[in-house]
This record gives sequence, structure tokens and C-alpha cells, in this order.
Amino acid sequence: MNMSRRRFMGLAAGSGAAALLAGCGIRTAQTAELMASDLPAPKPFQVPLPIPPVKRPSRTDGTTDYYEVQQRETMAQILPGLDTPIMGYDGLFPGPTIESRSGRRTVVRHLNKLAVPIAVHLHGGHTPADSDGYPIDVVLPLNGDPHEWHHDGHLSAGDLSEGSRNYVYPMDQRAATLWYHDHRMDFTGPQVYRGLAGFHLVRDDEEDALPLPRGDREIPLMITDRSFAEDGSLRYPSNDPTLRHEPGVADSHMEGVVGDVMLVNGAPWPVLEVAAVQYRLRILNASNARRYQLALDPQPAGGRPFVQIGGDGGLLPSPIRHETIDIAPAERFDVVVDFSAYAPGQEITLLNRLDSGRMGSVVRFQVTRRERDDARVPDRLADYERLDPARAKVTRVWRFTRGRTGDHLGWAINGRMFDPARMDAQPRLGELEIWRFGTDLHHPVHVHLSPFQVIGRGGRLPGPFDAGWKDTVDVRPAEHVDVAVRFTEYSGRFLMHCHNLEHEDMGMMSAFETV
Repeated sequence: MNMSRRRFMGLAAGSGAAALLAGCGIRTAQTAELMASDLPAPKPFQVPLPIPPVKRPSRTDGTTDYYEVQQRETMAQILPGLDTPIMGYDGLFPGPTIESRSGRRTVVRHLNKLAVPIAVHLHGGHTPADSDGYPIDVVLPLNGDPHEWHHDGHLSAGDLSEGSRNYVYPMDQRAATLWYHDHRMDFTGPQVYRGLAGFHLVRDDEEDALPLPRGDREIPLMITDRSFAEDGSLRYPSNDPTLRHEPGVADSHMEGVVGDVMLVNGAPWPVLEVAAVQYRLRILNASNARRYQLALDPQPAGGRPFVQIGGDGGLLPSPIRHETIDIAPAERFDVVVDFSAYAPGQEITLLNRLDSGRMGSVVRFQVTRRERDDARVPDRLADYERLDPARAKVTRVWRFTRGRTGDHLGWAINGRMFDPARMDAQPRLGELEIWRFGTDLHHPVHVHLSPFQVIGRGGRLPGPFDAGWKDTVDVRPAEHVDVAVRFTEYSGRFLMHCHNLEHEDMGMMSAFETV
């Protein structure tokens, strides 16, 4: 896990010079450095927005839906006229969307046809420990030699599967926008960057009863940033295949990797034709390190065009209107936008106000027609339990900072870099706790197993984007955020970590064991 500076520099060899953010029109709201492309960016708003296909179960029974997903390398046409090698779930980027029913078990069998080990994490899933994607519980390559990986002491200490693994998800949770992605130790950053991410939606009766937009008016938006080599391949600091056994990020990009091509559902600056009606947008920031401040241009009369109905953990008790949305890596915002405020023929751009130039635009909506719209957003959305901090029996403080152990550099929590064999806390199932996250720089903090509620930010009330059940919270530089969390049902080892994936790969994870 730990890396010396010499090994970092070895990884950086051949990756090319990376421009610093300060010189690239990127504002200081990022903790990351730019990996610049070797070829000009494509002209924006030329390609239609792809919608990831919904995967169908391979079989079902009275209690369970069964799926089979193949992880394999393939070529994708992301940039016009060029082929890009990717790692894809079923060979797709994003992977196919899986839809589950609350209370109905889902089993996903992952077959690893890649050349490297993988681990799958259902982000936001209330999941038993043996299916949570612990970083050393990996699936070895289907056609590889399992002994090839035995030299890795961390992996050898994990739960190794050869070729395939069944991930069992009880789905004992409310409707929400989840996503699944790779979580292999030291390599989450490069393997997600190369394509291993997809939506997993949970539906339930409470949400179905609401008159929200649905069908082709319910749109998933996976926002990522990538950079490309001259031949169309993805640029990443450790893209030399001979280094695939080495840890996953170069010293020059230890702050985090951001790209200079905006992708939505795997397409560069795409366009979506819409009717002049309400649409539900499930927005996911699946970028490795980049934060976004989303806004519409032009804004409709009256402003506040985003009606937030849900977040990481599902529906809010009542809607919240926003003029802009700040979204950190791994966060999700479930919003309704009413395009009836615009006339047919009008174009509306989803902006990113944290960046200038081409990275200041995300996706464009073209209003093409008027249609009947029976959807509406009720004043009351869902039953909602509010956790009472006064009932907490334990308070834990977690400090996210740069780390050093001897000559090893990286990122640390409470001064220690990740050790998969070390448990840093043992919360008791069913007991409410207060966790305080403090930072040096920007760190989006993600907690596995159970969602939490933000109860304070910087000693004040929660911020405008902290509402609802969350599993990831954006903690700003030199700030602390307090959350109330109660772990339930499943004992075992789980993770809490920064979701800047380069920080995660360089030690900013902490393991805890629920008892």
C-alpha cells in the first residue's frame, strides 16, 4: 500500500508533463492536478446523450433477481473517429444500469475477463460485509494464473475468488440512486478512470406512488472528466501496462487527477432533446477528483431551476429548490427541472461554474416540442426518520490530512495510512454515533454500510446541499463536518474513506468493524 517517492517517480515516467490547475483556468475549488490531453478536444454539443441500457436479469425466482456481468476490455468510440481502449462492465462505459426492488434480493455474478484483479463496491448499498467489495476481497482474472498475484501480501490476506464472484444484495433499503464501481486496493483510481462504473437504481412503493416524471423523462447523468492521448487512449499517470503490479498513481498527481474533456454517460459534451415538460435528472459525479457547481444557462424566470427531491440515500421529506448545485465526487442529486419555462427551439446548457473555458460546460438540452405533462412534485415526498444527536453514545473524530510514514508519502486519516488488517473503530450495531470529519484540503468522505445525516458544518447548521440521508459528504478545506450515523444489521469489516480516488489509493482509507 505505502509508496516511496522513488516508486512514485517511476510511475510518472512516460506519462508526460501535467499542467497545474492554476494555469488552466480551473478555480481553487479543486484538490487535484490536470492531466492534459495530447490532442484537441472535440467540438462540444455534437453528439446525442447516450442512456445506459437497463440490464435484464438472467433469471428470477420468488425472492431474488439474478444478473451476470462480464468485466472485459473493449474499444469504445468516445471521441469522433478514434477508438479508446476501456475496461467495461459488459464492455460498456458506463456499465449497464441495474434496477432493483426494495426488499427483493439481487445477486450479481461478476466474471473477471480483465488482466487484473477487481473488486466491486455497490456505493450506497446496505450490504453484508462479504459482498461490500472490501479492497483485498478481489476476483482474480478468469484466464490468468492465480499464483501470479500471491506475491502481493495484501491480496493474499483477502478473500480471493478465481474468475468470478457472486455479490449478494438483500436490498433492505429505500429507493435511491446507487452506483457500482471498482474498489481494488491501490487501483480504484485507474480502474474507475478506465471505465468501471455504472448506475444501480433501487425502487420502492413509496416512490412509485408519487407523480414524478418517469419513463423517458427520467434521465441518469453520470458526469466524468477524462484526458486522452493522441491515439485516443485514456491518459492517466500510471498508464504503462508494465507497471500494472505497482501502486496506482504518480507522485505528480497525488493531489488527484482531473481531465480536460467532459463526459456525460461516456460522451463528450452531449446534447439531449427534451419536450417542454418536467424531467427527473439523476445526477452522479463519478469523476476521480473533480468537483462541480452546476447551473442552467439561461435560467428560467424566477431562478432556482433545480428542485431537489432526493440525494445519496433516497427521497427527501420535502423538495428543496436550488439555483446551483455543488456536487463532489461520488455524491448524487436527484432533481426535477421544468423545461416548460422554455420555448421550443431554445437551448439550455448545464454549466460547471467551478471551471472556465470548455470545462465550464457539461451537457446541453434542446427543447424541441410541447407535450402534455401530468407530472408534479408534491410538497411532501417521503416519510423520514430524523436522528437525534442527543441520543448518541459515542463521538469519533476523523482527521483527513497528508500522510508520511518514514519515506512513504500519501494521504492519511488520523495520521495513519490504510492497513486492511487494522480496524480503527468497532461501532456497535444499532447504536447511534457522532462522527466528526476534519480536513486540510477538499476531501469527499464516504462511509460504507449505512447512511448518515449531516448535523453540523463548521460548528453551524448543515449546508444547503447536506439534506437527507447521505453516504458521501463534501468536507471543504480546514473545515469539520459532524454527522449522525447508526450502523444496522450486518457485522464485519467495512470502510470509511476519501472519495478523491487518488487520495483513496494513496492511503486515505480507514477500516472499521461493526459488532
